[in-house]
Amino acid sequence: MPPHPLPRLSTRALAMKASEIRELLKLVSRPSMTSFAGGIPDPALFNVGLFQDAYRQTFAGPSIAREALQYSTTEGYLPLRVWIAARMAAMGVNCAPDNILITSGSQQGLDLIGKLMLDEGDTVATAQPTYLGALQAFSAYQPTFEALDAPRAACPAKLIYLVPDFANPTGETMSLKARHAALAQADTMGALIVEDAAYSALRYDGQDLPAIAALDQARTGSVESVRTLYCGTFSKTLSPGLRVGWICGPAALIRRLVLLKQGADLHTATINQIIIHHAAVDSFDAQVSRIRSVYRTRRDAMLAALQRYAPEGVHWTRPEGGMFVWVTLPAHIDTGDLLKQALRADIAFVPGAAFFPDGSGRNTMRLSFSLCDEAQIEGGIYKLCGLIGKVARRAEMVVG
Repeated sequence: MPPHPLPRLSTRALAMKASEIRELLKLVSRPSMTSFAGGIPDPALFNVGLFQDAYRQTFAGPSIAREALQYSTTEGYLPLRVWIAARMAAMGVNCAPDNILITSGSQQGLDLIGKLMLDEGDTVATAQPTYLGALQAFSAYQPTFEALDAPRAACPAKLIYLVPDFANPTGETMSLKARHAALAQADTMGALIVEDAAYSALRYDGQDLPAIAALDQARTGSVESVRTLYCGTFSKTLSPGLRVGWICGPAALIRRLVLLKQGADLHTATINQIIIHHAAVDSFDAQVSRIRSVYRTRRDAMLAALQRYAPEGVHWTRPEGGMFVWVTLPAHIDTGDLLKQALRADIAFVPGAAFFPDGSGRNTMRLSFSLCDEAQIEGGIYKLCGLIGKVARRAEMVVG
């Protein structure tokens, strides 16, 4: 029997593209593979005992167990929102639980914000390169993307998307001056800032900088007056698998986001929120301290290996935190082609063009150091740099 033809899909659905990172991760499961591709936590660092205790406590009494297995409010589990509000206040964002919406990971937060704010043809200003997941989330609403540092006066941005701390993919951090400038630019354009703070807890060096949302509140006097929506997550600190994130912002915007979330999934899984709350109360700071120590060592190993083995003409960022190093190769090297060779040598990375709305940056790549130990990093960077050198020499011979 011939396959049934596809129904008539929406223009939006037809324009969707698979995540290059998600597709790549399907190919890197071989035991021999050294993967610098996925920006994912090392599962060896998950505090399994902490979550076992959380589940035991949750099911120890019938009352909390029944609550965990039941529907919940769209806004989210109140004790968790209270805990998050206290953390936000410690960062300089004085808010109440009504200013917090729990989401199914911060990725859902980006999708809901896109749905709230964007019509077809609206402009989103971002750093370039920028987080691929944000490009995917916003692209569903058919906006135009422009570089944050090259705004068009004729078409001011409606959204400004920023990852100010240890950005995905570059690992770079916005200076305090740049954060103030972004707020001034948002004022000029009448734009909403989306502050993606997925990596802000993972600082290894340097001075903590205030969140853009905190700077915004300091100048306006109230969380209800800010033009920043802060997106947080527990994925990089406690557990990505439980899919718990949050949005913090003015209550008027949170209420509208609640309506959109009701249509999406009613609420984030109740039991996941309760378990994350237990884990956060019991051991959030200790867990963050633990993973910082490990990831700092791995970052240092990657930077040192690049310094030892990278051919002339290769440049890279030196992140103060997060999970990523951004590498720029000579202009004539296409990292998409390089990846095919690297995979045959059991090395994986993400070609940089995926992080540019226009597909440029073909001589760049993102390397993640979070998943590999120091020996794997040393060996993987050695092999990768050897491949880069061979490709560069071949290209020079062709040109010559």
